[in-house]
Parts: sequence; structure tokens; C-alpha cells
Amino acid sequence: MSEPLITDALIADHGLKPDEYQRILDLIGRGPTFTELGIFSAMWNEHCSYKSSKRWLRTLPTEGPQVICGPGENAGIIDIGDGQACVFKMESHNHPSFIEPYQGAATGVGGILRDVFTMGARPVAALNALRFGATDHLKTRSLVKGVVEGIGGYGNCFGVPTVGGEVEFHPSYNGNPLVNAMAVGLADADKIFYSAASGIGMPIVYLGAKTGRDGVGGATMASAEFGEDAEEKRPTVQVGDPFTEKRLLEATLELMASGSVISIQDMGAAGLTCSAVEMGDKGNLGVILDLEKVPTRELNMTAYEMMLSESQERMLMVLRPEKEAEAKAIFDKWDLDFAIVGETIEEDRFLVRLNGETKADLPLKALSGTAPEYDRPWVATPAPAQVSNVPAMDTGEALLKLVGSPDLASRRWVWEQYDNTVMADTIQLPGGDAAVVRVHGTAKALAMSADVTPRYCFADPVEGGKQAVAEAFRNICAVGARPLAATDNLNFGNPEKPEIMGQLVGCIKGIGEACAALDMPIVSGNVSLYNETEGTGILPTPTIGGVGLMADSSKMMTVGFKAGGQPIVLIGAGGGGHMGQSMYLRELFGREEGAPPPVDLNAERLAGELVQALIENGIITACHDVSDGGLGVALAEMAMAGGIGCEVRSPGGADHETFFGEDQGRYVVTLSDPNTLEPLNELAGGAGIAAPWIGETGGDAVILGGASVSLADLSAAHEGWFPDYMGEIT
Repeated sequence: MSEPLITDALIADHGLKPDEYQRILDLIGRGPTFTELGIFSAMWNEHCSYKSSKRWLRTLPTEGPQVICGPGENAGIIDIGDGQACVFKMESHNHPSFIEPYQGAATGVGGILRDVFTMGARPVAALNALRFGATDHLKTRSLVKGVVEGIGGYGNCFGVPTVGGEVEFHPSYNGNPLVNAMAVGLADADKIFYSAASGIGMPIVYLGAKTGRDGVGGATMASAEFGEDAEEKRPTVQVGDPFTEKRLLEATLELMASGSVISIQDMGAAGLTCSAVEMGDKGNLGVILDLEKVPTRELNMTAYEMMLSESQERMLMVLRPEKEAEAKAIFDKWDLDFAIVGETIEEDRFLVRLNGETKADLPLKALSGTAPEYDRPWVATPAPAQVSNVPAMDTGEALLKLVGSPDLASRRWVWEQYDNTVMADTIQLPGGDAAVVRVHGTAKALAMSADVTPRYCFADPVEGGKQAVAEAFRNICAVGARPLAATDNLNFGNPEKPEIMGQLVGCIKGIGEACAALDMPIVSGNVSLYNETEGTGILPTPTIGGVGLMADSSKMMTVGFKAGGQPIVLIGAGGGGHMGQSMYLRELFGREEGAPPPVDLNAERLAGELVQALIENGIITACHDVSDGGLGVALAEMAMAGGIGCEVRSPGGADHETFFGEDQGRYVVTLSDPNTLEPLNELAGGAGIAAPWIGETGGDAVILGGASVSLADLSAAHEGWFPDYMGEIT
């Protein structure tokens, strides 16, 4: 089969700029073959090379005594004591999920699970962070339906609990929804596997499912904006099989236990190309591949198709040769492919052959280490004006509308489609501040949360980046865990636009400041750029996935009020009042304006440590952080979760500012009785944290100042929005 002629149009179709193509010519001293063009396209696209963000990613804090492995591997690893490690990462599947929602979301889950078990960890939890367009947009309902079904369909069949996440709506995502998937696993700290190849002449083994034509060019597609041809890109979306992935998990962990593995790498973005090049590059070795040995499920596949296919449920391994028979027997038992497809060599060379014919012969280091790296022009986002003339609304009416609004309504419709309890270690279900999963066979537990407030990031990227980390930190503290580390998924528009690049730079600066101040290093992550459709970009959405450790899971805290007559205390920086970028302003008056609330990182840390101490000492009975919707919404959520009302006095300021301002660094807690106020005040005073008594629990209504709303009405509004909205979808 003759290969196509390399033309300017073909180069552009592969996402390569003219100067990048010239760089290829200079590196190899000749024109590339069609397969080589595809390989360069895969390795040098934004999704794989981070060419626009690498400079700024290096500024993030990534180290700490708790960090075993930071960015650069399949997933990050932290020490959780007793010889155990937690392995976790978050990645995006945004573009595929717009084109084919079910498979795009499903394979996003599959890919992130493989990143975790490739390291030798058994996945114990999955989370997701989803962003969709306006609720009245013609595609939003069908996208929600497809994405949620895809996440549930894959995770449920694989057998991992989906325990947390977030779902939000905004017109900026009309043409480009976000599907960020996070997975968390557990491993023995001395039995972790890495991807760097070692040893010359070692066999390279293909593991898992067969290769097809699905996903060819997927990584390149994910590094470009959408235009009118979005639907034509459907063939670049992978097709997943969770039952095969479950077998691959068990076979891989058994293979690792057998001592057969030198190094191992998931075949994710750019498939065989990226996995082979990364293994060779990290080990300072070359690689030879003989593609006729690659198991395929379609006839007459070309070298180009095999190298760029993103078919799912596949791994690449460097094998200890004396273990070949034992390793193959394991994969035969699990009815999975096991094929030696190449070997490592000393020379810096990536040689790809098909039936004896050379299809690619490239310097391997050039594909990875010399990928373009850009210092793109950027302009800082102008400082927003402080909001003024915020109208007042009856407090009860405002509260009822807010708890039933699209972004604050219950997500029960979503998470009840996920299996939250498989493996029997989930001890806090979705709906609280953070999910909590027991470390099996111990008293310990992991707490995890995924957070970002895009409207804050759009108004002020630095403060928005800080707030995303602070929100994850607060959610983990609120259940009684100590935050340890984070993963990030940086979703932005076109970085070639200086104002978009400025958003990315600002958010990374804010994230870096917060991670350093809160001792939550970034240990893994993903960057998803070009999230634009026909020139319209998404809100900057740098999702933060936080993980924390709870030494004694029996002390875990939950959101719901526990009994009537219990004092309610507000921990943190005062009563409220910041209305810029608030849900009150947006949802009730259609105004997205003003500066977001500032984040005082020192106050965040002190308040979080205080809450951890209160929980550890058994002083409080319920805890909830104050975030979207302010104090009023936080109180309503606690009341609805516990089925018990409350009465909270107005401190004398304007009620709408007191109850709906979104000041940061605050928690609402309840005490078993007034006698526990004294030890609380001692701890708070020692930390220099305000902790006023603002009311008490009881009754069947939420009373804020002089306004009263029944729990029945609040719950009906809160629980009813999502089912009503999705009711038209069958």
C-alpha cells in the first residue's frame, strides 16, 4: 500500500506548524515517512508534550516528605505509613466526550484506572469533575446522559467505587464539555513499578487487548480546537471494554508479583508510540518494534494505524527474559494477548518495522527530549472591579431558589447511577464534603475531593487558582483527614491567545502559592488546552484533586446535623459579606461580575488545623465547609442532610451579605452541648481563629435572621431539580 505524499495540508492536518515541521527536517536530515510524520505528530502535540505549559508546570511544588514519586510517571505516589502508599492521578477526556459522550467518558475512566494499576496499585476509588453547557442548550441533556452513563458503565463493570466529584453548568462549555476523571489506588511502598526501561536486548512485550483502528489520531485531535467538523472526528474516539480492563488489572498485578516485570507503561494517548518512546527515553535506551507481531483485531492494518491507535486496555512491558514462559502463562489464563513485539537497544534509535520493511527510523531522544517548548506570550487578566449595588432579596426566597438552582441542587440523580460501595470500603458516600474510603484491613482511611470554581478563575486567575486548592484542602479537613497532596487537571482554551495563556499562567501561580502554603504538593496531573469551539473558549477550569489521610476512620465527620438543641459555631474569617462572583448574584440576578473572594492561605491553614483538632478530640458533631452560596446554603445543606432544622441569628449586617457572601476559609460546626464551647474556644483562641456561636439546631425549618423556610420545601427544591431536568431524556 503506497503512503500518501507529505504535503503542507497533510502536515497541518497532523497539528504541526511549519516551523515544527522544519525542526523535524533538521533533526533527521530528510523528509519523514508517513508513519514518522504520525509519530512526530503524536509525540509533539500539546496533549503529550505539554509544549505550552511545561515552563510553568516546573514552578509548582512537587516534593515533600510524604512524596514517593512526583510528576513524570503514570501517576503520583504518596506515603501513608505502615509500608503503604497511595497512588493517584487525574486526566481529561474532554474532546472525545463531546464527540461520543458515552465512549469518551468511559474510556477516560479506563485510562485513568490503568495509570494507577500500571504502578502496581489496586484502584480503590474513582472520582470525576464534569462541566456542561447551559441547561437550555440543545445538546446539554444528551451530553449529561451519555457522560454519566459512560462513567457508570465502565466503573461499575470494572468494580471500582465512584465516590465523589462535581457537576456544573455554564454557557462557556456549550461546545466543549469537560470530563475530568480521577483514580486512587493502594500499593505496598516497596512494590511500586515504574516505566523506565533498563537492560540492553530485553524483550518488549505487548499486553492486553488487540489493536484496532479506534482512536487513531486521538491525542492530536485533543490538541486542537473544535470547528464545524467536530462530528467527523468520531473515528478518533476510543471504544472501551471494562470487563477486559478488569482482567488486565488482575493479570498485571499477578505478573508484577511473579517478578517478571522490569518496567511497564500504560498505552494511553498516542498508544504504542508514546508508551514505547517514553519507556526508552526514561531508561536512556533505544527501541526496536516489529509490528507484524502486534495482535490486531482488524485486517491489513498499516504501520501508521498500529503506531497511532488508541485502542483501550493495552500495556507495554519490558520483560525479564527468563520469566517469559511464566509471564505468558499468566496472560493466557486471563485470556489476554501476550506478544513479544520488540527489544531494547543501546543506540538512541526508534526503529519500527512491518514485515521486514522499515517504516520509521528516528532518534528516540528527539521524539521526547527535543519536543518544542514554547514561552508563549501572555497578558495578565485585568484586576476586576469590586461589585457594587447588590440588590437585596427576601432571605427565605433567595435560599429556596439557590438550593434548587442547577449548580447547587442535589447531584443524587448522577451519583446514584454509580456503584459507590463495591469493595465494601466506602465509608462516606457522595453528597458530603469529601469522599472517604477505608484502607482495607486497617483503621486508616483516605479522604478525597475534586474542586475548582471557574468563575473565580475567570475573574482573577491567581485568586481562583489559590481557591481551588484551598477548597480541596477544606473539604478534606472537614471530614477529619489531614491533606497530603494533590493532582491537577488544567483545562483552558487556546494558549496561542495571550489572554488565555495569561489565565493559565495566573492559575498556575495561584495553585503553586496555595500548594506550598498548605503543604499539598502536586504529584501528578494533566493539561488540556484548546478547549474552544469556533473561537469560543471555556472558563479557565484548573481542577484540583486532593487526597488526605485519616488515622482513625471511626472519628470521621459528616455534614448532617445530628440532634436538636446543639450549638452552631462558625469557624473562620468572620460572618460574610463578599458578594463578587457569588452564586447569589449570578443565579438570582444574572450578574457574573466583581472580584472573587480573596484567599488568605495562612488563615486557611490555621482554620483547617483547628477543625482537624476539633474532630480528633471529639468536640464537634457535624462539620461543613462554607463555599458556593455562602453560609445560608451551607446551613441548609447540613439541615437537609440531617433532617433537622436550625435557627441562626443575623449579626446585624445586611442579611443577603451575611448569609450569601462567599468569604473563604470558613466552616460551620455543631457541638454536642453548650459545655463543649469552652474547649472549642480554647483551641480557637490559641490558633487565633474566630469561632462565634451563631445559633442552634432544632425544628423543621431553616431560620436565617427573620426568614423561615421549611425543610420540606428546601428538600423538594434541592432534590427535584436534576430529575426534573433530565426527565425528558429517555
